[in-house]
Amino acid sequence: MPTEPLRCAGALIVDDDGRIFIQRRSPDRALLPNCWDIVGGHVEPGESVEEALRREVTEETGWSVSHVLGLVGEYHWTGDDGRQRLETDFLVRVDGDLARPRLEAGKHTEFRWLGEADVALLDEHRDVTDGLIRRVAENGFAALRSIGL
Repeated sequence: MPTEPLRCAGALIVDDDGRIFIQRRSPDRALLPNCWDIVGGHVEPGESVEEALRREVTEETGWSVSHVLGLVGEYHWTGDDGRQRLETDFLVRVDGDLARPRLEAGKHTEFRWLGEADVALLDEHRDVTDGLIRRVAENGFAALRSIGL
């Protein structure tokens, strides 16, 4: 097994009401099945983190990144597959119809716009000791407040 962590990029897509886009992973996904998650994925060979961010947003939603508002954080975590990851997450705005994302077939089953008061939803179907995605969202909402959105 490789010792270097997999690099990942994540997008906390923000709407005009200060909500963050989340999507439910399909129940047959090997990693985090049936869990709510932000948009994102692995950085491909030869790709920068920002290039991966833009590619993943388009692949998973059909939208395109219009603005990178800022860095939310970098997170080290280990997946159910035992592989370590280093994930860099950003606050972003996108172009496209925010009411009609094109969810990636077979990978995501539903979406919603998450308000800050609803972050506990992110614990659904996750190990209670995990808390990573909830922490990412809480950091995203804190970053939104810090830039006045």
